[in-house]
Amino acid sequence: MGKEYYTQMEAARKNIITPEMEKVAAKEDRSVEFIRERVAKGTLVIPANPLHKSLDPNGIGSMLKTKINVNLGVSRDCKDYDIEMKKVMSAVNMGAEAIMDLSSHGNTQPFRQKLCRECPAMIGTVPVYDAVIHYQRDLNTLTAKDFIDVVRLHAEDGVDFVTLHCGITRKTIEQIRAGKRKMNLVSRGGSLVFAWMSMTGEENPFYEFYDEILEICREHDVTISLGDACRPGCLADATDQCQIEELVRLGELTQRAWEKDVQVMVEGPGHVPLDQIAANMKVQQTICKGAPFYVLGPLVTDIAPGYDHITAAIGGAVAAMSGAAFLCYVTPAEHLALPNVEDVKQGIIASKIAAHAADIAKGIPHAREQDDRMADARRKLDWEAQWKEAIDSETAKAVRASRAPEDDHSDTCSMCGKFCAVRSINKALAGELIDIL
Repeated sequence: MGKEYYTQMEAARKNIITPEMEKVAAKEDRSVEFIRERVAKGTLVIPANPLHKSLDPNGIGSMLKTKINVNLGVSRDCKDYDIEMKKVMSAVNMGAEAIMDLSSHGNTQPFRQKLCRECPAMIGTVPVYDAVIHYQRDLNTLTAKDFIDVVRLHAEDGVDFVTLHCGITRKTIEQIRAGKRKMNLVSRGGSLVFAWMSMTGEENPFYEFYDEILEICREHDVTISLGDACRPGCLADATDQCQIEELVRLGELTQRAWEKDVQVMVEGPGHVPLDQIAANMKVQQTICKGAPFYVLGPLVTDIAPGYDHITAAIGGAVAAMSGAAFLCYVTPAEHLALPNVEDVKQGIIASKIAAHAADIAKGIPHAREQDDRMADARRKLDWEAQWKEAIDSETAKAVRASRAPEDDHSDTCSMCGKFCAVRSINKALAGELIDIL
């Protein structure tokens, strides 16, 4: 007998409740039918390759809690896979729901397979990065078939989603050569596809052979993350013709994937002025018919190297509040270097703050309960309860311990001491003496 279903979307459309849907429903405190309906429509995805045996599935959709992705992987200058695995486990322990392996050096397959064996987070990749490394041949010698075969290889290794730059075409080459952009293309995958088209004179293989890719993704239930090759790399390029034309093509490709029961996310900008973010989210929701939006940042200014986890968190909070479902973290090393373990931590914490703030604004069920518990703990000056609710309790503890208050007012902190407003009000309401000196 054949399989009852191949993808989560196919199951949902056949009114079949999968174990993954049940787990997502429990995590989100939603009914299973709520989850199934939205998976069937494509407005919610559950990236869950059956070959990823260690997966703890999550749902991605604007009606759910905002999810966080962490980019990792080795490069020619930083090639220690053991360090990358430490970053992976640190990211998972801090609550990242997805890991993208963007390795661009060495034998990448063993690390990718190890992730799919051991990591409970969703695993994503960008096959075009891996093509040159896998074949050990330069870009201009690769064929369209070579690229498609790498997509198949990643699916067979167990990855849950793949970023494919399907929306860039030969027309894009003409637009970029016309020279109307400050930063041209800043997408690494998009630039590789652009370079390959420029050197070979052929059409984008991910666009030309999209139907074949859909068959691969359907067979393994790999979610397609439609990459935004034309995402703006600076504020001056935001929401321009190049970006929007690609988004229109991504909307068409989303519909074609849905017709084959393949799950889809759509990737978005990029560098965007704060006042344009909400409009970008609404345009994507309209053109792509509500497919989950996966955004890098957006970064709201170009002048903060070393602090781009902050610029991205500002944009990410507004984006998620306005409809984005999935935030790709940005670290302090963005634009500068491969992130180290501490950079990864800082990027995750910043993204989690942005996601949580957006979930409160969106009215996601129970999103504010942790904040309310924190408020109760602060009112009571209960430090142990505050550590329990903190996003990063270890850092909070360390800061307090490094500047500890005097013993006679240890219930307060060294900022105010006995001038603490909370202490004074508590004592006043209890009818106690408020001793300052």
